Amino acid sequence: MKIICLGNYPPRHCGIATFTENLVTAVLQAADLHGVALEVEVIAMNDGGKTYDYPAIVKQVIRHRCLDDYVQMAELINNSGAELLLLQHEFGIFGGESGVLLLALLRRITIPIVSTFHTVLQNPGFHQHEVMRKIAAYSSRIVVMNGMAIDFLVDAYGVPREKISRIEHGTPDFKDHANHLPPTPAAWSERRILLTFGLLGRSKGLETALRALPAIVATHPDVLYVVLGKTHPHVVQYSGEEYREFLHLLVAELQLQTHVVFINEYVSELTLMSYLKSADIYITPYLHKTQITSGALSYAVSAGCAVISTPYWHAEELLAHGRGCLFDFGNHRQLAAIVNRLLDTPEELAHLQHRARDYGAALSWPMIGKQYLEVFNAAINHCPDPGLAPRPRPAMPHPEFEVVHLKRLTDDTGLLQHARTSVPFYEAGYCLDDNARAIVVCLAAWNRFHTRTYLELLDKYLAYITRMQRKDGSFANYMTYERTVLDDSSDDSHGRVIWALGYLIRFAPTNSLFQLGHELFEHSLPLLTKLCHARGYANCILGVYHYLKRFPDQERFLRLLQVLADKLCEQFARHQREHWDWFENSMTYDNGLLPAALYRAYEISGQARYLRIADASRLFLESKCFRHAWLSLIGNRQWLHVDHAGDIFAQQPVDAMAMVLLYESAWEATGDSAHLDKLRLSFEWFLGHNDLNIGLLDVESKGCNDGIEEFNINRNQGAESNLAYLMSWLVAEPFFR
Repeated sequence: MKIICLGNYPPRHCGIATFTENLVTAVLQAADLHGVALEVEVIAMNDGGKTYDYPAIVKQVIRHRCLDDYVQMAELINNSGAELLLLQHEFGIFGGESGVLLLALLRRITIPIVSTFHTVLQNPGFHQHEVMRKIAAYSSRIVVMNGMAIDFLVDAYGVPREKISRIEHGTPDFKDHANHLPPTPAAWSERRILLTFGLLGRSKGLETALRALPAIVATHPDVLYVVLGKTHPHVVQYSGEEYREFLHLLVAELQLQTHVVFINEYVSELTLMSYLKSADIYITPYLHKTQITSGALSYAVSAGCAVISTPYWHAEELLAHGRGCLFDFGNHRQLAAIVNRLLDTPEELAHLQHRARDYGAALSWPMIGKQYLEVFNAAINHCPDPGLAPRPRPAMPHPEFEVVHLKRLTDDTGLLQHARTSVPFYEAGYCLDDNARAIVVCLAAWNRFHTRTYLELLDKYLAYITRMQRKDGSFANYMTYERTVLDDSSDDSHGRVIWALGYLIRFAPTNSLFQLGHELFEHSLPLLTKLCHARGYANCILGVYHYLKRFPDQERFLRLLQVLADKLCEQFARHQREHWDWFENSMTYDNGLLPAALYRAYEISGQARYLRIADASRLFLESKCFRHAWLSLIGNRQWLHVDHAGDIFAQQPVDAMAMVLLYESAWEATGDSAHLDKLRLSFEWFLGHNDLNIGLLDVESKGCNDGIEEFNINRNQGAESNLAYLMSWLVAEPFFR
């Protein structure tokens, strides 16, 4: 059997690196003991541009913020002959928000994956939830070190319980190493040693232990508190040694200089074991409950220390049944009382140490290695044909249609443009584009659900459109929150309002709304002769198309449709060249609407030229957006140009909506069901079948986030994004039933 292990690895200094090294050694030893031929290779994560002098077992490295490294490493793993990928997961190891770049690797892996989760959050943030849910879906088996983590994974992330195994954090076999431990400082021999070890940071709560010391040393003046460990690298990066300096100042303030020793080192495992064996009491004064695993705590129990801890999740489980003592978070008086009681009653102290040592014997790495081997075999046997095909993508449940966030962004004036996260951003005011799109969404929702809410919203958006029409029939676009109309307009905004009014004429739920829509539409027709940009033509074609679906015998509008379609075709002919079948010299936003409009024009007129150009431009667009098995939109960070490549970030929901509308129009114009496959793929961009591999929907606010950035989802939830999602849902939903 060959496995590849992915995670941090020494000489990188962190708990995950030490764990990974010990686990790899343990499974190799267990395999040898049980006659299993096992080969292990390690892929190590490098952080912040750093490099390390890795041992020979490390065959490859991944730069944690380099997306290409993850993609290339997936191919290497698949072609390595390995039967299983063992993943060590902690949010901070991998690049992107909450380690989202890891998903680019996992989605491409074709062998079984076993994931060890070092952190499981009960109440995760948006990115944390989406990343963990995806990793769990890709994993054949998941290992956690705490029973609570199983319930968290089931309840918060929807992971099947049968997929999860509990294997506790491994520890060294202290008996086997008893004769090889280095000596502790001679000065400790006459002291009662209290010990805390690990990477320092404010969450460790060491100030609680320091504040407890005056009451302890007043009764036991021979006490020495040893704080072992360097400051966490991430803390150093952002805050320097501020926390360590604070602790030194606190020691001086409390006059504890002869009772506290700071050892600012990352010591070897044998030295650590020696320090633990010399300690009478081990203290973990962490400040927060939400720590599911602590290697330091496991080591202290196995060493036979009397452990006193705050009741974080791992401590509650590991120290149960008399294996340790708990005190309340931040309560230094309670901690001092427990320490004094144990030091005053040697028999109770010895009993606590004995119970910890007995339990710790079951945590030794050789025993943990055997349990991991059993999980590996189960994962491989569950996947009878590894490596033969790409891993199936996780199922994507299709959410219900909800306008909670749309209502949040709507006031008596109309639809506000932007939001800061899910909170309306009044300063940005209102725009014609969004209110026009909202008319289409509300009409489509009314026809689908017949719920009066949609008509109430429709009235507000239509009122805004009415207010913004000028005497010459053109429209102003922007209005401030104070209701000042700004004197600006564009082909895009005019085109979108023509589209909305044509849709209203076709689907008006009442005669009065039909009449208003018709008046606004007729009054705006003269502006169509002033359009000069492709998206203006395309949006107007969609509006005239819907008008003709209501009144198919209107020759005047048929001619108007053809004039607009001809202008769009002329733009295509003017810019087309070898390897560039497009309407402009660049591909920017709303790209799918351009061929979509020509499919609609073909559907009405039957003119073969429209179909030919619609097909050619669609295929060219697909060559750029379907390079993978998912929709990969042209990003707005740098648009694709005829002379240079674009950027896949920042992708925006409005562009995904344009692709959904493209395939709807292509299918209705041609009857080719292949377009429906692309329509479904385009909609699933919203649900997580995209370049970042996580969805854009916020289950709490019911809003759609604003787009896909390189390392995260843009968490703002503006009107355009939410309308794009809602419109896409309404178009795509019938094809998922």
